[in-house]
Amino acid sequence: MRAAVYRSFSGPITIESLARPSAPPDGVVVQVMATGVCRSDHHGWKGHDSDIAGYVAERGFPFVPGHEVSGIVVEVGERVAKFGVGDRVAVPFILSCGACCMCSCHGRPTICERQEQPGFTMMGSFAEFLALPRADRNLSIIPHGVSFVEAAALGCRFTTAYRAVVQQGRLHDKRVSSEMTVAVFGCGGLGLSCIIIAAAYGAKKIIAIDVSDKTLAKARELGATRAINAKKENVQQRILSMTNDMGADLTIDAAGFKATCEGAIHCARRGGRMVQVGLPIGGQPPIVPMGMVAGKELELVGSHGCNATDMPDILSLVQLGKLDPMKLIEREVTLEEGAKALMDMDHGSPIGMVMITHFTDAPRSRY
Repeated sequence: MRAAVYRSFSGPITIESLARPSAPPDGVVVQVMATGVCRSDHHGWKGHDSDIAGYVAERGFPFVPGHEVSGIVVEVGERVAKFGVGDRVAVPFILSCGACCMCSCHGRPTICERQEQPGFTMMGSFAEFLALPRADRNLSIIPHGVSFVEAAALGCRFTTAYRAVVQQGRLHDKRVSSEMTVAVFGCGGLGLSCIIIAAAYGAKKIIAIDVSDKTLAKARELGATRAINAKKENVQQRILSMTNDMGADLTIDAAGFKATCEGAIHCARRGGRMVQVGLPIGGQPPIVPMGMVAGKELELVGSHGCNATDMPDILSLVQLGKLDPMKLIEREVTLEEGAKALMDMDHGSPIGMVMITHFTDAPRSRY
């Protein structure tokens, strides 16, 4: 099979021929129909991810990136009961085990102690085929009318945003959400997804914070009601002026930088909630003012991925037209172009999602 691989951290990502994987007993092999190019894949390629470092230390290079994926089942393991050859499936990037204490005792599969992740703990989806364990527990059938591109877009950014905004951010009650002020710090793919989800769940006051006017214009297009350029304005003062000197009810750091994390904490109102969903990888660590956290009774909450059991509901939102991931798709590209787009993140990220949909010279259907 053709796959995009790297043989050293920060080294060239090239297209090579690798052996097609076999289905694990509890898993499947999917023909990859769409896979996103995500900033997390770039962090991994640069050597900043401990899971990839552990994989390479144990098994060596090459490594295949990619974790936002949808496809068609082409092989089924002997213990798989829910899926068959030909099924169109969506894949969450966290493949939980169901047996560890977090899964079985606490019902917290997003922090599974033995989670697998395509493109991090195992070979990823920048390839024609991908082997996936734990299929019955984690995969979902793509409903009629939802494309492979839409389903792949849900695999990381949209589902991660859903958990951060709706579950960890408690925006699930539209009677309450319509009165809340939500401030999203960092409007890359994840931040823009948070804005789309917040708007879909009834938030009427959504403030987007970024350092790019072009990105902020996109945020407004997708549902933000206010925009602040952190390079040009004092973010805390602007948010106070927009909220009667109260601060935002819910703040979300969707970028993981020192400035976005600290800003999200400082801009939350008394008794407000700050959700950390952007992963801080590299750079300076944030300074968390715990005295202020205690004095204002702020709630600082982490958010990681999404429970696989929530995927059918999110797919249903797309099917019903209540959620439109295509608003974030910037372009569809070949495997070669996707590899280049990942390396080009050295110089900045695209505003929308880049989606690999062409893996060979033969055309593929998006449905």
